[in-house]
Parts: sequence; C-alpha cells; structure tokens
Amino acid sequence: MRTDGPPPGQESHLPDATRQQSGFAVIGDGPAAVLWDMDGTLLDSEKIWTVSLADTARWLGGELSQAARDDVVGSNMARTLTIMFDDLGLEQDAGRKAETAAFLTIRTGELFAEGLIWRPGAQEALGTVRDAGWPMALVTNTERALTEMALDAIGRERFVVTVCGDEVPHGKPAPDPYLRAADLLGVDAEDCLAVEDSPTGTLAAARAGASVLVVPCDVPVPTGPGRVHRESLVGLSPSDVRGAHSLARADRAA
Repeated sequence: MRTDGPPPGQESHLPDATRQQSGFAVIGDGPAAVLWDMDGTLLDSEKIWTVSLADTARWLGGELSQAARDDVVGSNMARTLTIMFDDLGLEQDAGRKAETAAFLTIRTGELFAEGLIWRPGAQEALGTVRDAGWPMALVTNTERALTEMALDAIGRERFVVTVCGDEVPHGKPAPDPYLRAADLLGVDAEDCLAVEDSPTGTLAAARAGASVLVVPCDVPVPTGPGRVHRESLVGLSPSDVRGAHSLARADRAA
C-alpha cells in the first residue's frame, strides 16, 4: 500500500516521478523502476568503510577480523556495531555503542570528504537507465547524513527518491528499504529491478520481491532465485536491463 509521503528527511520528489514516467518512452518491456544500492555498487566506498571500521576498532582497543569485516559489508549501523562488538569481545552496551556509532559516522564522513570514486561503468549506467525512461531510486543502508555527502558526488538529481538505512524500521537484509522505495515511487517492488553488490543487499531486495542484478564488489554473492549476476556495470545497455529483469522474474517464478 502506498503511503501519503516520505518520513522526515526523505527525498521523494514525487512530482518528478510523474514527469519522468510520462515524459519518456520506456524502451520495450522492463522494470517499473530501477533501485540502486550505493556503497560498492555505484561508489567504490566499501574501501573507505574498511578504513573507518578499522580506525573505530582501534579506538575501541582492538582489531576487527577479516571475517567480521566481510560480514558487515552492506549492513546497517545497528547490525555493524553488534558484529563489531562481538568480534572485539565487548559487551553489547547501548551507551558505548551509541558513542561508537558517532565516532564511526564522523570518521567515515571525513574520508568521504576526501573524495569518492565511481565503480566501473556505474556513472554511465545511471545515465543509460535514466535516458531509457526508467525511474530510479537510491536505496542504501548508509545513514542520511553520510548519504547526503555522497549525493554531492553522485548527483541527487538523478534519483526520484532516496531511502536511507536510518529512515526505515529495519535496514538491509530486511526488505524495508526496498519496500519503502517502491512505495514512494508508487510501484510494486516485485516489478522493480534492484542493483546490488553484497549478500546483505541482495537478500534485502529479494525479500522485497524485486528482481536483482548482482554486480559483486568486495565479497562474493551467492546465486539464488530471482538473481542475475554480471561482472560489472561497464557497457550496461537498456536491453541488458530488460534482459536481467525478465530472466530474474522468470527464475523467481520457476
């Protein structure tokens, strides 16, 4: 069911959605919308998170294991902190976790400010999808404050809506962020194509019922129903988008 509007801080621009859907002729059959993950999918920012997570672990007096680092790829803040505290052998103290969240956010923001790098083909892929007439949403587990910094580099005007991890009841791997984005766009998540790089994000999109184009970055993503894997976004065409959506839907229905 569609809601009346976005939560506080949410960029919805619903009039733009109407104009975009009516102002372009979508090329052939395809998704109702394309929902993009950010870290590791559009931006090569997981490497930044690696640095800020390591700095945070040292601030806490320990060192994050590689297994824990891999496990938090694509996660929201709450899950990341739980995994980090367990990995470091720390008590799950709410006050200490709140302090750690603030430290991690500030440190990551400092690194974001030094510059963000596109993933291969991502910038061109965004242009291709938008020119083909598919409305686009940014769906990220990153909190709004950091996402706003990243949008300065990505271009917030590219997206009809943006949904962040701190704007839904549960972040990825729960389906909430993708369901919220589809709701704001006025479409069914099952009719959308999500583009993801991580197991966590892929699971969230699949749980929402979306077809998923998986473009792995730092960690492998298992195959599964409704998922189509692609090595990179380089050379992504409208027919690739249609094909991925069709294949994933057929696979999910099988």
